[in-house]
Amino acid sequence: MTAQSTMNGVNVEQLVETVNLIKETPDLANFEFRCKTEWQGGGRSVTTIDSCYGAGSEQERQRTHTLTGDEPAVLLGDDTGPNAVETVLAAIASCLSVGYSYNAAAQGIEIRDLRFEVSGRLDLHAFLGLRDDVRPGYESITVRWWVNSPADRQQLIDLCEYVQRTSPVLDIVRNKVPVSVELAS
Repeated sequence: MTAQSTMNGVNVEQLVETVNLIKETPDLANFEFRCKTEWQGGGRSVTTIDSCYGAGSEQERQRTHTLTGDEPAVLLGDDTGPNAVETVLAAIASCLSVGYSYNAAAQGIEIRDLRFEVSGRLDLHAFLGLRDDVRPGYESITVRWWVNSPADRQQLIDLCEYVQRTSPVLDIVRNKVPVSVELAS
């Protein structure tokens, strides 16, 4: 990697320094992200995110972020925010966007425009308790993205394939993740 000041809105020098620091001290790469969610009635909930653990210590966010979740009217909600499965689609696109733009910057590839369309097919029978022979989650997810860049098409394809292999959110969706659930009250 060669250091430049900024490319694609990414401070490449700082990115290279971060990568090198993690190479020297691998434990700095261990992060724990968290959120707190409160039900607001009906299909509505509000999630707050204000800190995480990473780079060897507790990290306070510069601001508290809130995400409102709700259901569309057709699913008895008030439509005050996306529902949880829509938020998963947004998380995929967001993660791919970061991965693509950061890795492009590190490789000196200028990105002029980067857009994603993500869709997922889901059968509500399991969620509603009507069938147990279908999964309650997405049956399939399709990601389409467009890149406008002066780079060679093969470079863009190679970068797309690399980002798909290294995306944390795609990995979470594609592979089993141990989840422990407890009723704490």
